[in-house]
Amino acid sequence: MNAEKRRKEILNKLVASQEPITGNELSTVFNVSRQVIVQDIAVLRAAGNEILATPSGYLVINTGTDNKIKKIYAVKHSSDELEKELLIMVDSGGKVLDVIVEHALYGELKGLLMLACREDVYAFVKKLKETGAKPLSSLTTGIHLHTVEAPNEEIHNKIAEKLKKEGILLEDDYKAL
Repeated sequence: MNAEKRRKEILNKLVASQEPITGNELSTVFNVSRQVIVQDIAVLRAAGNEILATPSGYLVINTGTDNKIKKIYAVKHSSDELEKELLIMVDSGGKVLDVIVEHALYGELKGLLMLACREDVYAFVKKLKETGAKPLSSLTTGIHLHTVEAPNEEIHNKIAEKLKKEGILLEDDYKAL
């Protein structure tokens, strides 16, 4: 299979999937190295395809209108409270799309999370521990933002209330997108 055909099939596979697909999975399916997949994804992105690299794999975001409400929460907590914060959000019915910090040199830094359930949070925390990586919030003494998607305002109110109760929410207001 030539590279152009493989890239088209990779894109089709990503568009059809509701879940992220890892580079290793794609390399197995297409019988190429993971590095070839990384290059293919770079070429597909350069061609204008919106492919996200998440901790769980590659994902194409559905650009259709799904009527979900996105809000940004300003939060602060220690690294020991990271799991608790994320579980509050997903257990309340939200999907944590990203984490954002304001870096003194680089400006806004964003990491895609795409955490929708407890299993996603546990896998993220496990990977954080296994790799020895530090969360982005470690760059800003624990202050960071999360974009959270939810089907309705009631869920956002529940998330804000629980975060506030735990002393994690920085402000009473959270910003609607």
